[in-house]
Amino acid sequence: MENRTITGIPGLLAGHTTDLENRTGCTAILCPQGFTPGVALPGFAPGSRETDLLRPESSVDAVHGILFAGGSAFGLAAADGVIRFLRERGIGFAMPHAVIPLVPGAVIYDLDMNRKAGSLPDAAMGYAAAVAASDAPLAEGAVGAGTGARCGRLFSMGNGPDYTEKSGLGSALLEWKGIQVAALVVVNALGNIHDPVSGAFLAGGRDATGRPFGRDAMLTAVAGENLPQSNTVLTLVATNAPLDKVQATRLARMAGTGLARSIVPAHLAYDGDIVFALASKQPLPVGVGNWTDSLLGTLGAEAVALAAARSSHTCISRHKAPSKKLLFGSS
Repeated sequence: MENRTITGIPGLLAGHTTDLENRTGCTAILCPQGFTPGVALPGFAPGSRETDLLRPESSVDAVHGILFAGGSAFGLAAADGVIRFLRERGIGFAMPHAVIPLVPGAVIYDLDMNRKAGSLPDAAMGYAAAVAASDAPLAEGAVGAGTGARCGRLFSMGNGPDYTEKSGLGSALLEWKGIQVAALVVVNALGNIHDPVSGAFLAGGRDATGRPFGRDAMLTAVAGENLPQSNTVLTLVATNAPLDKVQATRLARMAGTGLARSIVPAHLAYDGDIVFALASKQPLPVGVGNWTDSLLGTLGAEAVALAAARSSHTCISRHKAPSKKLLFGSS
């Protein structure tokens, strides 16, 4: 089967740990050979670790993994398990006294979904996700870091009615003349999920009859004083093109624009949205077409929009929703 997920990029491995009982989990993306990183922060309240390493002016030119997790700030501890897994295998940045794996990460807020206080992603869960990592097509939906994710959080009325829907994690890979760009997106959003081509509603806020809330209801919710603050979209975009850190940072910024094609509204005041980029350090195969930063950014934005929409494929609604067949296909 052709791999059209993030692990279709040569050199990337990924795996999940899913705690269905407590509705949380984590996802480890490994790049044992080292990939060139970049980062963009379209949100205003990210929960993350080691993102300063990814800035173009920092001296680090490679990372060995990315960790996405639930658990809010507590879930950042899961990256310790990924680091331990890599260290045991001698993978990391060589220093005189140790090999140090570099694993930046970010989290979503799923504490409102957690059935048992304190049952949060930790180092053991991160280690298990790293053990599970492979180059097989990555499972999508309510798995890994997307286990406790929801969409349409604008319509979660505190202690009142909850009109949100289940979302999760999606991935997509696009290719043009041998140039590959892939995305992995965990959607835990205030906004609803839409088809990025047709604009059709896929998942999010629905009223008691199962009908999606309209634009007026969305604007009323955005204008309210009690806007929910438990929302984040985590994004990773990766390419087989060998980039430097400046180019990888550009890719993260350009690819992040794809979120607003599928999530409406996006990037509000308390959103923790973050976009990581990973670029291979291996030469491209002979015969691959020419590429530019703009081509990669265009493909990246399209892949991100598609991956965000795919996170709704396993949407679990309290109501019988209409068919959510994606109009742009399943590739």
